[in-house]
Amino acid sequence: MLQISNRGNAMPASPIRKLVPYAEAAKKRGLTVYHLNIGQPDIETPKQIRDAIHNADFKILEYTHSAGLESYRKKLAQYYQGVGINVDHNEIIITTGGSEAILFGFMACLDPGDEVIIPEPFYANYNGFAIAAGVNVVPITSHIENGFALPPIEDFEQKITSKTKAIVICNPNNPTGYNYSEAEMQKLKQIILKHNLFLFSDEAYREFTYEGKQFSAMHLSDVDDNIVLMDTISKRYSACGARIGAFVTKNKQLLDATMKFAQMRLCSPYLEQLAGEAAIDLPADYFNDTKAEYQSRRDLIVKRLNAMEGVFCPNPGGAFYAMTQLPIDDADVFCQWLLEDFSYQNQTVMLAPATGFYGTKGLGMNEVRLAYVLNLDAINHAMDCLEAALKVYPGRTINK
Repeated sequence: MLQISNRGNAMPASPIRKLVPYAEAAKKRGLTVYHLNIGQPDIETPKQIRDAIHNADFKILEYTHSAGLESYRKKLAQYYQGVGINVDHNEIIITTGGSEAILFGFMACLDPGDEVIIPEPFYANYNGFAIAAGVNVVPITSHIENGFALPPIEDFEQKITSKTKAIVICNPNNPTGYNYSEAEMQKLKQIILKHNLFLFSDEAYREFTYEGKQFSAMHLSDVDDNIVLMDTISKRYSACGARIGAFVTKNKQLLDATMKFAQMRLCSPYLEQLAGEAAIDLPADYFNDTKAEYQSRRDLIVKRLNAMEGVFCPNPGGAFYAMTQLPIDDADVFCQWLLEDFSYQNQTVMLAPATGFYGTKGLGMNEVRLAYVLNLDAINHAMDCLEAALKVYPGRTINK
């Protein structure tokens, strides 16, 4: 009998998407399903971006340079310079989504069997990228009680071995919404210098910080060779389907190595690069309304959650996610139950069980991630559903 690879067997299912069949079945039964499980904003993709694709004038849909269109990279460099990141367009490789940037980083910087340290809970697909690259993820636990702040540096020190080659952060964080401070970033700088490590910084949510500013890893001084910035237009411009990201570093040797991976897949999509280039030309105040809308959604969902009996939700400082502790016995069972067995006024809500965001087995059993990507009215309806569900869930852990 033919066998698939160990890698194929080890690849985890997405905790964000694995419940999709149950949601589809619920919709076929006539239920309205409020999707708080995935970071797909309902905010309209800017017209300038859509027009760039619609009005593209070409006779041959050609390959682009493997590093990406030079005109786009030059504009992107100007964007980064505008947020205090001093890079040249030759220090940017355009990727097929932020996902490819992360995978390129793992493939170019780590060998099979090497280790990468990631504060948990973390973006679940890091596990998949690590398995694809043959890399081992070593989690360090952050805690809901302090809003998922950076774990103590001593915890990092205890996990570092001869196989440790990198630390990964997401700032602001997915799934927690935590915004790492400059002081926390400076602590990471000291540890990567001490142990000669790469620092991979996933900054997909840079524009969406609500208290304080985002401090980029590339704002750190004297560690240029250690820093890799992974980025994407997906969340920034509500263009998740465009699949255009960026791999940014000042490490020339690493850029040369990464370019070989970029050449292997030939190029990123041409039309979507045109869309990314058009996005740079949006008015300087474009993010003001978008950010204000997300903040109002955050304020509403956090208020509604913390008003429910037995529920605790720390106030996220950025991105558009909230990790929440619920009075439930098993998040995976609960999230499936919501779709299979529960309805409130012919509606239900789809959440992401937190177990998939932890690398340590057994953690996140009573936590879920909610993406506040729906409008205020939809969020209120979703919270009504959740509040009603928690009162009747058979695995409720309080007032039993």
